[in-house]
Amino acid sequence: MDPAYEMVGDLNCEITVEGRTQKAIYKKHDQFGPELVYFSKCVLEDLEPEPDGKEGLADVRIVRALLESQEKNRPVRISPVGEVTRPSEDQEIHKPPVGKLHLVKAAVPSK
Repeated sequence: MDPAYEMVGDLNCEITVEGRTQKAIYKKHDQFGPELVYFSKCVLEDLEPEPDGKEGLADVRIVRALLESQEKNRPVRISPVGEVTRPSEDQEIHKPPVGKLHLVKAAVPSK
């Protein structure tokens, strides 16, 4: 993803698998505002939030495999976690994009 750490513009995604590259552009939007709205609703209405711990576990396993792959300088396969429920489009919450923020006593992350 480029940019990887700032959410102030379009996100350019490039994925290469077995020599085949796919590219996609995701238009600028507010990603965090809707997450806060959704999580607040879950707390207030005593709902179980998604994603659950299974998706978090999958994320951790992926990061560990990436680190192992880097260390061994080869691809590392991982088994599927199991069925993961994905949010449906009717759950999508739209918020307008946010502008570039001014950093206070901090530097932009380096690449």
